[in-house]
Amino acid sequence: MEKRKKWQLEAAGWTVGSPQDFLGLSESEAEFIEFKLALARKVKEMRLRKGLSQSGLAKAMGSSQSRIAKLEAADASVSADLMLKSYFILGAKRGDVLGL
Repeated sequence: MEKRKKWQLEAAGWTVGSPQDFLGLSESEAEFIEFKLALARKVKEMRLRKGLSQSGLAKAMGSSQSRIAKLEAADASVSADLMLKSYFILGAKRGDVLGL
């Protein structure tokens, strides 16, 4: 955020902070959320690079297209296990996960 904009908001009585502050997340909770967001972006990127539709990936996983859409949106209802499974189905290796 621009310093000027931040100053204007604070002058108007607003508190400016991070999503972590706003939600009261611990450092480990914030890291986990960032990991899931990065993983969701990578899954979508790899799926598109391979020319697969969400339905195509869902079929390969034994899941549904709507579940893949939620996965790519990093919906809280999607487990990290399912996200990792999709990443590996798309060709990722264990070392790729560590790079996220």
